[in-house]
Amino acid sequence: MRAAITAIEFHLPDQVLTNDDLAAEFPEWPIGKIFDKTGIEARHIAAPGETASDLARQAALKLFASGAAKADEIDFLILCTQAPDYFLPTTACILQDALGIPTTTGALDINLGCSGFVYGLGLAKALVETGQARAVLLLTADTYSRFIHPGDKSVRSLFGDGAAATLIRAVPRSLQPIDALIYGTDGKGAKNLIVTTGGARQARTPETASVSQDSNGNLRAPDNLYMNGQEIFTFTLRAVPKLVRDVLAKADVRLDSVSHFVMHQANAYMLEAIRKKLEIPTERFCVMVRHCGNTVSSTIPIALKTLVQSGKLKAGETVLIAGFGVGYSWAGAMLIWDEDFHG
Repeated sequence: MRAAITAIEFHLPDQVLTNDDLAAEFPEWPIGKIFDKTGIEARHIAAPGETASDLARQAALKLFASGAAKADEIDFLILCTQAPDYFLPTTACILQDALGIPTTTGALDINLGCSGFVYGLGLAKALVETGQARAVLLLTADTYSRFIHPGDKSVRSLFGDGAAATLIRAVPRSLQPIDALIYGTDGKGAKNLIVTTGGARQARTPETASVSQDSNGNLRAPDNLYMNGQEIFTFTLRAVPKLVRDVLAKADVRLDSVSHFVMHQANAYMLEAIRKKLEIPTERFCVMVRHCGNTVSSTIPIALKTLVQSGKLKAGETVLIAGFGVGYSWAGAMLIWDEDFHG
């Protein structure tokens, strides 16, 4: 038995932040410039009191409603989020109860961002192919909008909130539907995408809520998300092409024989730089940030589901996926799209 992705559903919050909205708040920053820099027209924002687990629950309920699986079939639940409901207990445990999944189910959180879907997929594959589980529900959900200062247009234009539910099942296959997993970590880059306060290392105080302005006119406090965009871009162009080549080598597949390349959907500018460096034809390279922005751990499953819905991704085709970002952390894999995919 092999592990395969057999269903994906996703959920985006109702509230939408458009480029027109941002242009009204920052009149010195014209609409065209926002789109040219990011490739994003709109991003969905969680409502007050709406958490990442709420979004994940909606995505999971959508998957169950599709007929792809029933709650009582799930025997392991993985939640990837950097916005848990509490420091403790584990938010995956809360979701097990909220979704009516059996108490015989294993459940855990993984705190990863843009690489988290691929890491979660690797964990799910290991659970299935060692006989520990037959149906794993991988939930990815983030609400980065909670961490962003309203006056920080540099990151506010990029990130949107969202969640995805991915079902990984044991299937009888001779080939590996999920193969050639590669991981990487470089913690020296941690400071370049970070919320410095609120954890055990540095408590939040009235002083850490004090807002300052950077050289580009962005407002933020130590309590908010900070991103060094140039350093993240440099890291990405250093790590991701090598990651892709390593996955191709491990899978023993040529670049020109891969049907689709689905990278973490950071922003259109970064994706185009990766595409050009690897010389991937545009028709085989996925860019899907326009209507939801960078949803962190959910960008890859949202893109995969959208490709299926558009008829572009079909059973038997190969897909190289790659996640990269906060940590620094990166991971890639080769997929053979499964014939049993639901929807």
